[in-house]
Amino acid sequence: MITRRWIGGAFAAGLALGLGGRALADDDDDDTPQNVFISPCGKPFRAKPTEPYPVAVWFSQANKKGDGKLDRAEFMADTEAFFKILDLNGDGVIDPHEVARYERGIAPEILGFRVKVADARPVGGLWGGRLWRAQIDTPGPIDPGGAEPPEARPPHDIDESGQGASPYGFFSEPEPVMAADENLDGYIRKPAFLRLAGRHFDRLDPDGVGYLTLARLPKTQAQIRVDRYQRHGHRS
Repeated sequence: MITRRWIGGAFAAGLALGLGGRALADDDDDDTPQNVFISPCGKPFRAKPTEPYPVAVWFSQANKKGDGKLDRAEFMADTEAFFKILDLNGDGVIDPHEVARYERGIAPEILGFRVKVADARPVGGLWGGRLWRAQIDTPGPIDPGGAEPPEARPPHDIDESGQGASPYGFFSEPEPVMAADENLDGYIRKPAFLRLAGRHFDRLDPDGVGYLTLARLPKTQAQIRVDRYQRHGHRS
């Protein structure tokens, strides 16, 4: 049976392979934690389970001055840059089609898919410098072109646990882009997206020092699991 989740996963895998990703052997242990960080604005960063947690990659990219102090202006600029990536037509609004592209092609972890990181080959940009593909359990190939149009289905189907992106980020937000939908109409407007980012910064800077440091950032649930795996669970 072809489900929305099945179609979404096929789209994610197709996009990844279209970007040059190679098919990997599906022999990974499902208990191996996903080494994934989803930034406050929803941008995913990925690494292999044995590699350092990629929150540092996000921090270094956002901290343009490179001084180890991510200030509010840099934090907001990082958010605005990702909004531009999501806003394909540049109209200042992330519409349901663009939301579906984000959930199915950029951050499929929030739909419950496991994403594998290919051998290191720098590609830069959106995927944190790594190629990736989604691991999808399907009974056979399907044609993504046969999917129902986005307007005929809900733009987001959070994974069955209901946690979505929450384990991979600093906040309990299953869908970090839709978290900025202030009008609850399925459309995310740029001012609302930036307002949410401002609240995020304030929560990460409770003492009001005006900047964030990597050492002071909270650990995500995923980071805790990866740390435990690297200390005790990994067998070479």
